[in-house]
Amino acid sequence: MRPPEPVLTATGTAPKLRIPDTRQFIRVIRWTRLFIHVGWALALAAAVFPRVSIATRARITQRWSAKLLRILNIVLSVHGARPAEGARNLIVAANHVSWLDIFVINSAQPALFVAKSEIRDWPVTGWLCERSGTIFVRRAKRSDTGRINIEMRDTLATGATVGLFPEGTTTAGDRLLKFHSSLFEPAVVNAATVAPVAVRYFTSEGEPTDAAAYYGDIGFSDSIRQIIGQKSMIADITFAPTIHAGGITRRVLAQKSEAAIAAILDVPLPDQHQRFGAGDE
Repeated sequence: MRPPEPVLTATGTAPKLRIPDTRQFIRVIRWTRLFIHVGWALALAAAVFPRVSIATRARITQRWSAKLLRILNIVLSVHGARPAEGARNLIVAANHVSWLDIFVINSAQPALFVAKSEIRDWPVTGWLCERSGTIFVRRAKRSDTGRINIEMRDTLATGATVGLFPEGTTTAGDRLLKFHSSLFEPAVVNAATVAPVAVRYFTSEGEPTDAAAYYGDIGFSDSIRQIIGQKSMIADITFAPTIHAGGITRRVLAQKSEAAIAAILDVPLPDQHQRFGAGDE
């Protein structure tokens, strides 16, 4: 399993693996608990999820995700205009830093995420994503938009929240990439409510850290090893005020979400040529 194409940091350098901050026996304990926890997820997806309601799945997912963060000694910090419990027709749109983002968001607001179709072919992870209700999109096919609209409409109709990473790839968290407006088409078609969410990671002392960042040449196992090697981290998510998608275009919706997250992260908006250039749709 490999991360997206390399994205350079603000200093123009590729990410490097860190020297572990924790002692070896602590790391062994975390690895052991992690394997057991993943095994539990496979069992839930196979035996429990097919037999319970969407609401019950969401509660299970939230508890499982919260425990994963505890195993990794990651403290969840939630701020901002958090959607009301039981909110319907809701889409969460977030910046993308790490594979951890899904579990960080799920710990606060359980969601079924839209993901690239290639993930379905990944060993174990692909099966788990499919069983948990992930909506797979074939980004290279414009004709796939209609199917995604229908799937998202049906998912939202069940009361489940849908999650998006509109950048389409990950960064070190020190910038914001162009939001692909095509991913917001189902929100407009279904007149959904969009909750922009800013995701950040800090050390236990409150300093920004890229220890959780999953991009460049870092492999998936290396990323887990790096996170497990940290003494502790803070996963910070801030909800911006929600945006009603009815009556506006997908481009405007993408811009509004982009601006809300950029303001929280205190980073510049993507360049104009990025936002309106070829490939935006």
